[in-house]
Amino acid sequence: ALQRKKMFILDYHDLYMPYVNKVREIEGTTLYGSRTLLFLTEDGTLRPVAIELTRPPVGDKPQWKQVFTPTWDATGCWLWRLAKAHVCAHDAGYHQLVIHWLRTHCATEPYIIAANRQLSAMHPIYRLLHPHFRYTMEINALARESLINAGGIIEGCFSPEKYSIELSSAAYDQLWRFDMEALPADLIRRGMAVEDPTAEHGLKLTIEDYPFANDGLILWDAIKEWVGDYVNHYYPDPTLVESDTELQGWWTEVRTKGHADKKDEPWWPVLKTPENLIHILTTIIWVTAGHHAAVNFGQYMYAGYFPNKPTIARTNMPTEDPSEEFFENFLKKPEMALLMCFPSQIQATKVMAVLDVLSNHSPDEEYLGEKLESSWAENPVINAAFERFNGNLKRLEGIIDERNTNLKLKNRVGAGVVPYELLKPFSAPGVTGMGVPNSISI
Repeated sequence: ALQRKKMFILDYHDLYMPYVNKVREIEGTTLYGSRTLLFLTEDGTLRPVAIELTRPPVGDKPQWKQVFTPTWDATGCWLWRLAKAHVCAHDAGYHQLVIHWLRTHCATEPYIIAANRQLSAMHPIYRLLHPHFRYTMEINALARESLINAGGIIEGCFSPEKYSIELSSAAYDQLWRFDMEALPADLIRRGMAVEDPTAEHGLKLTIEDYPFANDGLILWDAIKEWVGDYVNHYYPDPTLVESDTELQGWWTEVRTKGHADKKDEPWWPVLKTPENLIHILTTIIWVTAGHHAAVNFGQYMYAGYFPNKPTIARTNMPTEDPSEEFFENFLKKPEMALLMCFPSQIQATKVMAVLDVLSNHSPDEEYLGEKLESSWAENPVINAAFERFNGNLKRLEGIIDERNTNLKLKNRVGAGVVPYELLKPFSAPGVTGMGVPNSISI
């Protein structure tokens, strides 16, 4: 299975382990380090086959570790359900704090601040990026006031509890790299693709029916083509990029001030040629548009029903150093053990309300490739390039609709399966599960 690339791992062990004992000191919650093995079946879907939960040594107790697997006996079946609930809580915390907050909202701030400090409002690159920065600083300020603040909803309703932002910062230190924020590099890094010059998009996917990658790579290519047309128009001579002092000042500030603790890392892209600039800008626009849309606007559909994605676990596994009475109660009423592990009614209601707000498109939302900026309107070359971009996005909508009717694609079609429409570029207002806004505006 390993040689055939059929085994996948969801690894929340190393990142969570330093917080396990700290979180357990907080009344009404618990935490483990976890690893989940998943097997890629013949129909292209992933099946969880083993979950390892670990608690580090605490006091005079040694490390506790147990592997849970799917089973047909009643007790084992309920233990498997509980283990899955714990992993879902780990996944929910990682999603919200790392994939969503850190990699989109937080990481975009240095691009915005540096652009406003270093680039004239008349600069062509400022004009290109400006729509992708709309409302981001404002929404982040609101998040710091009422969402990720001390004692706020995230700290009270997600697994890392009051250590949520500390965990997010640790993930930044250990995992964040600008060069890995480009979609192709992200897929390769996670083992979801390998480079293949003969394949479409230059990548061969490890899982052929991977909706995020299949739709995302088309969107990535469309963004890259549009950015390429734009950059090559304003920088026809390759030497103009290196001699553009405003542009160089912007990229230097992003690296040395926006990411001062990573400023000397060797993976930062150099900015010497139009090709360098195209890749940097495509990555930034992908993060603010495609990446954010994919991880944000489906949250209510996938996690609004909290048993599908519990965000916190409140009780330990029944097999972890149980008292005789505790284990007997589990055997008598295992369903109560599962409900007690799930978020409380207050926690679940708060999360549902927040996810509903986050998944909502406002009536004045501005979508990727939808509106020609007034500063470009009188330039026939840019106007024509934007029209091509808009046409590519409309074609992507049709491709996604067609894919969602293909019964062979079981990860996006089937009984009870939410159709994968997160990267359909345009949307009506409200909770629609589709639409790629220009910017991180919610």
